[in-house]
Amino acid sequence: MDRTMIIGIAGGTGSGKTTITRKLKERFGEDVSVIYHDSYYKRRDDLSYEERVKLNYDHPDAFDTPLMVRDLRELRAGRPVLCPVYDYSIYNRTGRTQEIRPTKVVIAEGILIFHDPALREQMDIKIFVDTDADTRILRRILRDVKERGRTLESVVGQYLATVKPMHEQYVQPSRKYADIIIPEGGRNLVALDMLIQQIRSHIEAV
Repeated sequence: MDRTMIIGIAGGTGSGKTTITRKLKERFGEDVSVIYHDSYYKRRDDLSYEERVKLNYDHPDAFDTPLMVRDLRELRAGRPVLCPVYDYSIYNRTGRTQEIRPTKVVIAEGILIFHDPALREQMDIKIFVDTDADTRILRRILRDVKERGRTLESVVGQYLATVKPMHEQYVQPSRKYADIIIPEGGRNLVALDMLIQQIRSHIEAV
């Protein structure tokens, strides 16, 4: 058995991906590490802040996905990686990195992680969190205004201009690649318990 199990958790913005990820991390502690696709947004030092604000961050081209693929391969091989650190307030990657150490279970999380075939190939279990669109936009507004310093107008504008159309074009269609579909995210305690059992079995086996 492969010592490292990689679990992909995808779904639209505000679907509850992070809630599930956080609960699994809290449950298994040092046996689980987490890697976020958002950390791999391309570095855009060539653009001004005003130009970066206007970019489409919900399109697959916004990400340096090949770097994430390489990092997941390194983690599976038992080697630590230096993951980029993205700053939402400046719409750019910082010069800092965060060391992620190999663990028995690695969770990869992001809205578009099932879109890229090379990224999908790294995953042993693919989970899609499926949540009603109205619920997702309300969660997105609350999060971006409270945690990321955005204005209500900017969040709604970005949602209508890029988030919603990109969800319909890329995120929702990637649902077909999932092994497990979880309705209502972290509130689905039955699905969460099944996932916990699966992870516990892997951890105990290795």
